[in-house]
Amino acid sequence: MVAKELEALLSENRRFKPSEEFQSKANATSDAYKESSEDRLGFWAKQSERLTWFEPWTEVLDWKPPFAKWFIDGKLNACYNCVDRHLKTWRRNKAAIIFEGENGDGRVLTYQDLYREVSKFANVLKSLGIKKGDRVTIYLPMIPEAVIAMLACARLGAPHSVIFGGFSAESLKDRINDAQAKVLITSDGSFRKGNVVPLKANADTALLGVNCIEHVVVVKRTENKVQMQEGRDLWYHELMKDAKIVCPAEPMDAEDMLFILYTSGTTGKPKGVVHTTGGYMVGVSTTHDWVFDLKEDDVYWCTADVGWITGHSYIVYGPLANGATVFMYEGTPDYPAKDRFWELIEKYRVTILYTAPTAIRTFMKWGPNYPQERDLTSLRLLGSVGEPINPEAWIWYHKYIGGERCPIVDTWWQTETGMILMTPLPGVTETKPGSCTVPFPGVKMEIIDQAGNPVPKGSGGFIVAREPWPAMLRTVYNDPERYVSTYWSNWEGVYFAGDGAKWDEDGYFWILGRVDDVINVSGHRIGTAEVESALVDNSMVAEAACIGKEHDVKGQAVVCFVTLKEGFKVMDGLDDELKKHVAKKIGALARPEDIFFTAELPKTRSGKIMRRLLRDIAEGRALGDVSTLADASVLDFLKKKYNEEE
Repeated sequence: MVAKELEALLSENRRFKPSEEFQSKANATSDAYKESSEDRLGFWAKQSERLTWFEPWTEVLDWKPPFAKWFIDGKLNACYNCVDRHLKTWRRNKAAIIFEGENGDGRVLTYQDLYREVSKFANVLKSLGIKKGDRVTIYLPMIPEAVIAMLACARLGAPHSVIFGGFSAESLKDRINDAQAKVLITSDGSFRKGNVVPLKANADTALLGVNCIEHVVVVKRTENKVQMQEGRDLWYHELMKDAKIVCPAEPMDAEDMLFILYTSGTTGKPKGVVHTTGGYMVGVSTTHDWVFDLKEDDVYWCTADVGWITGHSYIVYGPLANGATVFMYEGTPDYPAKDRFWELIEKYRVTILYTAPTAIRTFMKWGPNYPQERDLTSLRLLGSVGEPINPEAWIWYHKYIGGERCPIVDTWWQTETGMILMTPLPGVTETKPGSCTVPFPGVKMEIIDQAGNPVPKGSGGFIVAREPWPAMLRTVYNDPERYVSTYWSNWEGVYFAGDGAKWDEDGYFWILGRVDDVINVSGHRIGTAEVESALVDNSMVAEAACIGKEHDVKGQAVVCFVTLKEGFKVMDGLDDELKKHVAKKIGALARPEDIFFTAELPKTRSGKIMRRLLRDIAEGRALGDVSTLADASVLDFLKKKYNEEE
């Protein structure tokens, strides 16, 4: 059973209304909330009309908690909906993907080009023995071939498992073995900050412990010298040379598996989240259209990697189903210079930017000069994804990136949810910095206490869903018992994936972070997100991570790791100043016991702060699993510094 509910401490009173001009042209209106509350299933039935179905569905939902089936008997194909159907319109010559590599090389693929490449690669996979139901693992950098490979798998009905290119050989091996994949698609390497990441070499190491892979398809990206095993390893460009352009899309049942995506679990065994076809495609196409207010002339940039759920849902399946122009970038925000993102927005006239709070706080740390020296006037909407955004980071994003004119959609969702569940609608919702506002139309979310009862407004608790939604995970791959125990065992028939939240007097939701990232100070349960927000509210602080450390009197004490903005230095008394700042913002009980200053925080390769490693350092324990850590040297620095200051 989960622990006692969280306390809600911070308050935020700033408000931002949509402009009348934005409102007048918005895709979604306030009627959506009324329609979906009056007839939720009727609402989702109507949204299913966005897609092309080979055979119509007969029933919207079959719900036998905790197992759901959406759009019963319906037949469709995700790839067909992302590519083929656009060829019957003027979009066939519209840019589907605009790509720029780290080194400045570029490509543009129209929807016609994408159809050709995807169909050819689907035929390549067929020639390698891949058929409906076979699993394919994709281990590629952020290049168009990653999208082509995903869509080619979907075309054949072969579920794909995309592994982020930053993962180690060991992580890759575990995920290949769990899925029992027949084909691995990788590249000779990828570019990262001027260096080559040896993906093929990593794959070769991973495959030493794997028996299920029959073929490895290698994309030539870096011209890095690689070992090619005869009979197993094949070059992508050679296979594509003679592949046929015509490959019919396989009719898939709405509940057929579209992909497996592995997410971290509390045990060492990878947790393969399963998403199916019909409900997922309805969910991501609807949310993408309304949340980002997509127009035909938009250039849409989601800065995530396709290896994460954000990349699956809001780089590939949602945007392409909606006929969007998607911008893809291979590199990092600071190479070759710290204005790289702003240079690209200026160059390609990007109109929609969807990025993570971690990135925004990093940009804050570097200062506003970099974006101010670029023309960002093409931007018309901004989004945030991945973790709660601090109010001050929200304001900085609004001011320096959005020019105080762009609505910000702060979205909350998870690998498991498949689609955005909580978000403003940009032409409808008055926003509050730091709040993901209210559930998307047709989604029912609640905040409950330990007994499973809704908490009153102004209170905190556990954020849950009592009703299913179309893009929800269906199970954990080959482990339905783990699906039930992980997500549905705290309260009967209630989905809970570990986040705490509060809601205010206006009914707006505020995510407080994972309930296992909670500090229990003298019986008060404080979410780390609130203490971190209070610290980032200080004009000198760029980023903060807070943990609880055992304390003889209080039970736990608040310990904070802080990164300062560029131009600020650690001075005598600064830690006391920040402690007072926290106490003033949210109360004396949240006053940090210790503050440690560091140039970097330990983060995953997707940019999330690894607080459990900070807890290990503070408690003097052996470090837990570091396989997803982006930069191991950060830990060595922190351990040394922490022990010195202790």
